[in-house]
Amino acid sequence: MKILKKILLGLAVVVLLMMAWVGLLSMTRGTPLRVVHAIGDRSGPPEVSDPLFANTMELFSYTHIDGGNRVQLLNNGNESYPPLWSDIRSARQTLTVQLYYCQPGAVADSLARYLGARARAKVRVLLLLDAFGASALMKDEPWVKSLTDAGVEVRWLRPVRWYSVHKANNRSHVRAIVIDGRVGYTGGFGLADYWLGDGKHDEQWRDSNVRFEGPAVMQLQAAFAAAWVEATGEMLIGDLYFPRASFLPVGPSQAGLLFTGPTTGSTTAERFMAVSIASARKTYYAANSYFVPDDDFRRLLVKAAKRGVDVRILTAGPKTDVKTTTYAGRARYPELLEGGVRIYEYQPTMMHSKTFVVDGLWSTVGSLNFDNRSLAFNNESNLVMLDEALGAQMDSIFLADLRYSKEVTMADVNARNWIQRGLEWGATILARML
Repeated sequence: MKILKKILLGLAVVVLLMMAWVGLLSMTRGTPLRVVHAIGDRSGPPEVSDPLFANTMELFSYTHIDGGNRVQLLNNGNESYPPLWSDIRSARQTLTVQLYYCQPGAVADSLARYLGARARAKVRVLLLLDAFGASALMKDEPWVKSLTDAGVEVRWLRPVRWYSVHKANNRSHVRAIVIDGRVGYTGGFGLADYWLGDGKHDEQWRDSNVRFEGPAVMQLQAAFAAAWVEATGEMLIGDLYFPRASFLPVGPSQAGLLFTGPTTGSTTAERFMAVSIASARKTYYAANSYFVPDDDFRRLLVKAAKRGVDVRILTAGPKTDVKTTTYAGRARYPELLEGGVRIYEYQPTMMHSKTFVVDGLWSTVGSLNFDNRSLAFNNESNLVMLDEALGAQMDSIFLADLRYSKEVTMADVNARNWIQRGLEWGATILARML
């Protein structure tokens, strides 16, 4: 009997160790893409001005680019929240809102007030919040009750339970707000008071968002619907949420929605990033708050710089909200700088933007970070634009931000003390989970 107990105990230990190992591998998996080859094509992957580029991007990232969109770039809270509140107040039939990071404060209270007013006016209002990113609001019972009492349908996406622990590492980082199936918003914003302001003062985060109308709004609505069915079992289709008129052209811009999610093997997010870098011929300007590229993406960036592309990266500086990510990113600076990539750190406040623009033509604004978490684990939403006028605006915005940034040099890297180097080394160990 004692021998049997020892055998059973030993088996239990083995099973637990195997489960822990599988869990660790799941939490630290990366993406497999190593190189982008255009076999037989001497000029390489199609450049962004080539009509083949849009087709290639659709095939590999499932991002359909339509004409007929009207796009407004919005910098920081002072440009983003006023039109958002105005559009929400104008809703007549439906409001769908999905957000990631939220905490109590003036912004959250404003959203609750406007959503509640529309719900009382018989607009169907659906509010979907990531249960991890919005956990602070989940605990704010009066805030939630004020919404539900008004008739807002509040749901929590992927709550962490013992029976759903396998989903705990896969968060929905999506920002998706759609008004009457007509107007869409996405970007890096959330519900926190530090998103208010102009992005140039302490505690007024620098962020990039976008308001748009046209066929791309239907793609954003579909991204929301995918999350809503996961949280509730209810699938939203039909003219109320996808009005026929919203598929018609309303503006001059070619645009579409990149909606990414975790999968086994290569993800849409990594293919989207890789093809965009490989297709650059003149410029690649990326602003990204959490810049921790893996070995393969560092090689792609260096390869672009070596073929003559002006590669510049703007990321968070000393006023970052996640020090570990900054240290892990800085550990990657030497290889990139030696390879010809120019790196800048934003100085006035936290820089939270997630954008890039390639050759002044192909650009994106959204929630996708340049780290393993966004590329391998998260759902993300980005508006992508194949438009010269918007590309020129994106170039101007990026270059304007550099005036408030410090360019990092090899002299800066070599001047790091042993404490800084130690922190960077330690953060690198955690890089796949950041």
